[in-house]
Amino acid sequence: MIWVILLLVAWFAAMLTCLRFCLASARAARPPSDTPPTTADAGLTLYETAFLAGGPERVVDVAMVTMHVRKRLLLAHTGWVTVVDPEGRDDVERTVIRAVGPGRQSPTEPVRAATAAAEVVRSLADRLVGAGLAVPHAVRSGLDAAHAAVRRSAVLVVVLAVAAVLLPGQEGQLDWLVAAWFGLPLLLSLGCLAIQRAESRSYSAWASPVGQDRLDALPKPVRGVQRPADGADGGGADGNGPDAAAGERALLVAVAVSGARAVRDPLLRAALTGRRRDPYAG
Repeated sequence: MIWVILLLVAWFAAMLTCLRFCLASARAARPPSDTPPTTADAGLTLYETAFLAGGPERVVDVAMVTMHVRKRLLLAHTGWVTVVDPEGRDDVERTVIRAVGPGRQSPTEPVRAATAAAEVVRSLADRLVGAGLAVPHAVRSGLDAAHAAVRRSAVLVVVLAVAAVLLPGQEGQLDWLVAAWFGLPLLLSLGCLAIQRAESRSYSAWASPVGQDRLDALPKPVRGVQRPADGADGGGADGNGPDAAAGERALLVAVAVSGARAVRDPLLRAALTGRRRDPYAG
């Protein structure tokens, strides 16, 4: 019977893609054997924390928010960035300023994309990979490709099931039997996707198991910041003093760990949100 051949194809596709995804996940979770102990044990900088928690664009977000709250850069909710002070305080800030261009004003997304793909962020990623704290780009790409293959196999199973049910000469009772048999490989593919989705909520796609442990070891008051205390978006009444500095630090760490959702100011949060992609892809 032809539907049996289609069922075998469905099973082959589901099992092959799920096996590929399991192998890619195991490779991503495998700790490196040559991690330099002194580097791995060193404290994380704000940019390193941002990369491990959210990747290259999270590093750019931290730099831009830092410049914004210190009034060296203006992030507008309309999607434009304006340079107020052309002197960057570190390499990432200087890269942001160069990405804006000599006119000192540019749409935010091109600036974010150019900075995220710049050499300074790549060097940061290489250092973290070398320290065993970040997942190498090739491993992460393989995991993404395997995940996409599982999704395609689920669609293929559905298509093959429909084709098998619509084959001429099938009886109504046999249709239900055919659909039930195709439900098994479909359940395998969907179960694999469900497990991946559930697990991905508890770890970063950029951090290795060692790096994730470092993120998890951050003080819980910092890790839990979603809405910084009053004054964190710009200081107190005069923007100075220890309270303003503490609020600024809390905001920057929250952005590094949680991204734009940690920003209390809705206009600044709107300026940071937008379509994100992997700057290392393609």
